[in-house]
Amino acid sequence: MKILIIFTSLLFLYFPICFAQNEVLNNFPDSIYSGKQSRFHVQGIAIDKRNGFVYFSFTDRLIKTDLSGKILGSVTGIVGHLGDLAFNEETEEVYASLEYKNDAIGKGISNTIGNQENKENAFYIAIFNGLGIIRENMNAEENGILRTVFLKEVVEDFEAKSLIKGNLVKHRFGCSGIDGITFGTAFGNKKIQKKYLYVAYGIYSDTSREDNNYQVLLKYDISDWMKYNSKLSQRSLHRLGPDKPLQKYFIKTGNTRYGIQNLAFDDYSGNFYAAVYPGIKSEFPNYSLFVIDGKRSPVKEKIISFDKSIEVETLTLAHQGLEDKTSGIRGWYFNKGATGIFPLGEGLFYISHNNKSEEGEHETMLYKYKWTGSAEKPFLRKDD
Repeated sequence: MKILIIFTSLLFLYFPICFAQNEVLNNFPDSIYSGKQSRFHVQGIAIDKRNGFVYFSFTDRLIKTDLSGKILGSVTGIVGHLGDLAFNEETEEVYASLEYKNDAIGKGISNTIGNQENKENAFYIAIFNGLGIIRENMNAEENGILRTVFLKEVVEDFEAKSLIKGNLVKHRFGCSGIDGITFGTAFGNKKIQKKYLYVAYGIYSDTSREDNNYQVLLKYDISDWMKYNSKLSQRSLHRLGPDKPLQKYFIKTGNTRYGIQNLAFDDYSGNFYAAVYPGIKSEFPNYSLFVIDGKRSPVKEKIISFDKSIEVETLTLAHQGLEDKTSGIRGWYFNKGATGIFPLGEGLFYISHNNKSEEGEHETMLYKYKWTGSAEKPFLRKDD
């Protein structure tokens, strides 16, 4: 009898928790509209599930709304490239990739917003005080709303030069900077639930070289990052940040156009979702969506970098979806996700549908999808 009472008590403890989790998921609407926002398209999204806030990166600004799409605040005055977003549930802060660079993308942004002051290459993790965003058009350099952490490793790879087949070539591993970011657990070791910050390289689409066929992920432990607490000054870009990442990982996907645009760790499956703009090298399948197996430990392999063989740690693509028999690469042809993907739990995701209005302003609608993993339709909407 005592055992039965204990078991019954445990059931009463367990089922309210499950019900509460499902209730939270049910409270998220099937779609969320950002409103018309910017001359630049949406780069990434993040959801504060506890407080019901939605964050959108529109390249030169961060937008905060509630779940109905009502604007609650925004951060403007950014003259770099604000990319993908990730939400730190412990601190309720919004993390973003932030680039200042003198390539076609950087110059295009500068020309559009009329800023020609900055000529430096600098790559940061931008950390926004989400709860402090309380009104529209808060300046990125004021109110203590934003601090930045410099990523030295990225600048070194971006600015590196060496010979490939006798020609001087820039950008080690094809590095064009950074974009996709997420918080996720360590690869392989799922007993340790500590989360790390993962930052994905942008990768130039260059068919004349063979050393840009891997995605690159940097892994950082952010537990001591308060020592890099530096406000953003866009006229004098600081260099305060970690010397090296904890690990540097490589994933063979074939070359893509500007690397991983959106990276998302899914607690439910333990996998990492990577949405890209497809590449154009004919020897690869050029998928637009990849899933990196979070349960598999890194494996040491040799790859080519600047005509030299080097040993690196590689990650494994999940054994799902389509498989290209020639290259062994697995993935999906899914035309959404590169402008925003966020796991809600229980196999549900918000995925961005970016659009440009007739007035030239960009907007997005987030739609709720269910992950299926099938080769033809990896995600399904409610109406599908």
